[in-house]
Amino acid sequence: MTENNEPREGSPGAPTRHPLEWDTPEFYDEPALFTELERVYDICHGCRRCVSLCNAFPTIFDLVDQSSTLEVDGIAKPDYWKVVDQCYLCDLCYMTKCPYVPPHEWNVDFPHLMLRAKAVKFEQGNVPLRDRILTSTDIVGRLASIPVVAETINAANQLKPARQILDKAFGIHADAPLPKFTSKPARKRLRDARTGTENPQATTATTGKVAIFVTCYGNRNAPEVVEDLHAVFLHNELQVKLTTLDQCCGMPKLELGDLRAVEKLKKSNIPALIEMIEEGYDLVAPIPSCVLMFKQELPLMFPHDAEVARVRAAFFDPFEYLMLRHKAGLLNTEFKNAVGTVAYHAPCHQRVQNIGPKTKEILELIPNANVTSIERCSGHDGTYAVKKENYAFAKKICKPVVNRVLEGQFDHYLSDCPMAGELIEQGVERARSSSAFGLLRHAYDI
Repeated sequence: MTENNEPREGSPGAPTRHPLEWDTPEFYDEPALFTELERVYDICHGCRRCVSLCNAFPTIFDLVDQSSTLEVDGIAKPDYWKVVDQCYLCDLCYMTKCPYVPPHEWNVDFPHLMLRAKAVKFEQGNVPLRDRILTSTDIVGRLASIPVVAETINAANQLKPARQILDKAFGIHADAPLPKFTSKPARKRLRDARTGTENPQATTATTGKVAIFVTCYGNRNAPEVVEDLHAVFLHNELQVKLTTLDQCCGMPKLELGDLRAVEKLKKSNIPALIEMIEEGYDLVAPIPSCVLMFKQELPLMFPHDAEVARVRAAFFDPFEYLMLRHKAGLLNTEFKNAVGTVAYHAPCHQRVQNIGPKTKEILELIPNANVTSIERCSGHDGTYAVKKENYAFAKKICKPVVNRVLEGQFDHYLSDCPMAGELIEQGVERARSSSAFGLLRHAYDI
């Protein structure tokens, strides 16, 4: 939906999302899929409004322009997959550009059509081993975070010869930023941390008790982000604990089209989160994609699951949560350190949550803070940017973000998505702030 559920220009009403009928035989019927791909590609060709969002749409338009008919019917059917491979399910075309989303009679949901195509491709076994490994974040994370192993991997990833081997043997681009691993994950670091006030103040919107879904990435790749989030919440007199599980939310497997793996993860995660809700806790996660998984993708995959619906209602973006506390007069605004000018990159998977620029709003509570929001895709998008065939496209997509940071000469720049931040940092060639939580922690002097 657009922000405030406003109908967008050319649309007959506020955008709505249909449930994803992924567990029906029709969903995986390739001839039916290709019929729908041709229909939607033809609509996109006639509109071309989304040409600047990612490389999926230029791919459609180039295929059309190079065809014998100069229309979609001139594209060879096997080339349809070239478009699918360029979509990383950021959702921005649906949320911000397309005037033909439902309830429009043309009923265009480009991201979920691409997801359907990815699922068909996965079911057919047409997915490289590299992609299966990259999206197996729990297994890779457990192995790569073993003491000594983590340090060895991190060191090897900085060596050009080792990266060239990865490039040639596995198709992971030699220059793409790769996540670091730690042998001291967030869960271990916060094992003995205090939990905050015993009697937190509840509001109509929040309980004052927060359970952090650490996420696989937050636990083993960006533990400092989780530590900073934890510290900021404690400073605001919230009762804080970690959820009992830190396994993947399922977003990487969703983007791969492995929907059965998503279902399997859901069957583990949802009961654990329900336990937190039963104990009176609200839920947050430090990574926007993980929040979106529980607030949008799982509810669309399992529309009749009451427990999924309960988790959705209890899940918040961390800055959405802090702003709700602020509106209730419960946010600590006694900041001791200035932060100056800040370039804040709003990740795609946060923008499409329809919560508004909550990170920017919270940072602007710091006296004399001047925050510039950059609402462009970073091009990283999970595993997309690390692949040999996509890295150049990712850099091109990220270039406007990098240019905006460089032009502004900001004191700080950051992204709510650590992975997006890594690709932006590579272009800026200057260290970024670890997260908005870290910047708040500095401002609080805690």
